[in-house]
Amino acid sequence: MDLPVERPITKENHYKVCFVCLGNICRSPTAEGIFQHQVEKRGLSPFFEIDSSGTSAFHEGESANSKSQRTARKHGITLHSKARRFKPFDLDYFDLILAMDNENLSNLKQMASEKHLEKIARMRDFDPQPGDGQVPDPYYGGIDGFENVFQIVKRSCTQLLDKLEPHIQSEP
Repeated sequence: MDLPVERPITKENHYKVCFVCLGNICRSPTAEGIFQHQVEKRGLSPFFEIDSSGTSAFHEGESANSKSQRTARKHGITLHSKARRFKPFDLDYFDLILAMDNENLSNLKQMASEKHLEKIARMRDFDPQPGDGQVPDPYYGGIDGFENVFQIVKRSCTQLLDKLEPHIQSEP
C-alpha cells in the first residue's frame, strides 16, 4: 500500500495515526500500544501522534479489555487508552486511519468524503502475512485469540513503521 505521506514527518509536523475497530477495547488499543512501543524503542516519539477509536460507542470511556491488557503486558507493553468513538472530524485530523477489519473499513468509508479515502486502509495491508486481510475479533476466542491478534498487529505495526521511518526528517 502507498502511504499518504505528502510532507516530511518532523517534530513540528508529526504524523498522526488512528487505529480503529468496533468497540475500541481489544484490537485497536492493542495496535495503539504496540505501535507506540515500537515508536518509543526507535526513539521516534516526537514524530508521531498515535490514537485508537471504535466505530461504535458501546464501550466509550472504558479501558482496554483485560485479556488484551494481560497479553500486551506479557510482551512488555502497557495499554493506556480509553475507548472512544471515531468522529467525523477525525477524518480531517489524522494522516492515516487503519481499520482492523472489512466491516470497520466500510463504516469509515461511509463517513468519508472523496478527499479522505486515500488515508483509510486496513491494518493488515501492512502485514507481511496478510491472510484474509482482517484482524480477527479476539473477544470470543479465549486467550489464544488475543495472542493471535497481538502477533498479527505486531507484524503489521513493524511493517508500517518501517515504511514511515524513511519519511522522517530529523533536522530542518
